[in-house]
Amino acid sequence: MPQDLLAGVTGVLALADGTVLQGQGCGAAGEAVGEVCFNTAMTGYQEILTDPSYMAQIVAFTFPHVGNVGTNGEDIEQVSGAAATAARGAVFREAPGAPANWRAAGDLDGWLKRRGVVGLSGVDTRALTKSIRERGMPRAVIAHAPRGGFDVDALIAKARAWKGLVGLDLAQEASCLQSFGWDEGPWSWPGGDAPAREAKYRVVVVDYGVKRNILRSLVGIRAAVTVTPAQTSARDILDRAPDGIVLSNGPGDPAATAIHAAPAIRELVDSGTPILGICLGHQLLALALGAKTQKMDQGHHGANHPVKDLATGKVEIVSMNHGFTVERETLPPSLTETHVSLFDGSNAGLALTGAPVFSVQHHPEASPGPTDSLYLFRRFARMMDEARNGPPSPSWEGGATPDPVGGG
Repeated sequence: MPQDLLAGVTGVLALADGTVLQGQGCGAAGEAVGEVCFNTAMTGYQEILTDPSYMAQIVAFTFPHVGNVGTNGEDIEQVSGAAATAARGAVFREAPGAPANWRAAGDLDGWLKRRGVVGLSGVDTRALTKSIRERGMPRAVIAHAPRGGFDVDALIAKARAWKGLVGLDLAQEASCLQSFGWDEGPWSWPGGDAPAREAKYRVVVVDYGVKRNILRSLVGIRAAVTVTPAQTSARDILDRAPDGIVLSNGPGDPAATAIHAAPAIRELVDSGTPILGICLGHQLLALALGAKTQKMDQGHHGANHPVKDLATGKVEIVSMNHGFTVERETLPPSLTETHVSLFDGSNAGLALTGAPVFSVQHHPEASPGPTDSLYLFRRFARMMDEARNGPPSPSWEGGATPDPVGGG
């Protein structure tokens, strides 16, 4: 029998375990299936909702007031504009209100409608977050019907029928279809995105669902950036004679993506070209070199995560967005752990012994979040300098002084 809903309910979140959260729908009308995760960031909701790493997920915001600063055309993280390759739904405590910010070009509710993202407000997001912490990230259907009327049992059945993220290779869908160049630099007030300076490096970014601010940060270290699709062969990448290669962030199960990505990554590593892996790219590098990954119960989603650099002893507050992690116990002797999460002790960084190859689980470009880790792009630049001007960098560069992305 369908479950009873309160009068005036225009939005619901139906979980696979039969739990139904009722509230007011916002954004696009309709329904979407996905995995529910919570994000603890206090700012940057537009960047979060357009991050391709959230593909096939429904984001519950722990901060109660979302939408205050509106939306604009500059804070979109997807390279493509397709909403299907980013968050499919959003859950809020309070209904998004009218924006009050000089950068606002529109309101959040209208922006969600145009993107086709289903929203739900007026629910107890604290209770939902607590449930995720205790039971893991659930499969769910989020639905919005402006006139109400839901077949709750059918929604629960759809949530149960969806198999979840394990085994899903979503990177190919999130990736670009053909290679392209990028020359837009880091954003700063009041001028906006900085123009590219004379290039010092050639960098190829393998796009598994890359964020714009990774590309902007690379331009900030004076890189001429070429973005290539996820399934580009190692030979095609190396034929571009890059000074460095970036394995980007992206959505889905890394073990599923590694089936086609790992052989190419191993070839890239064997070439001696400096490599930086970020988030999914970090996990794919680990898989390619012999480690394993596993699904996390609640994942890491937020802009306030403490990570310790084991080489320097420094603690950085970083932005994270991942639901899978590298299993420390499976690391081969060739991989050195460089960073750890101080929330749960999980792996957050690796370096390959005797090679200019390193990766981090967190997002050094942030967007949103603190800029503590921006110096990692400068570290990558130093590796490219050393590979070009002498023998390859011997290993992970511990103890380097952080540099601003645009400096030098």
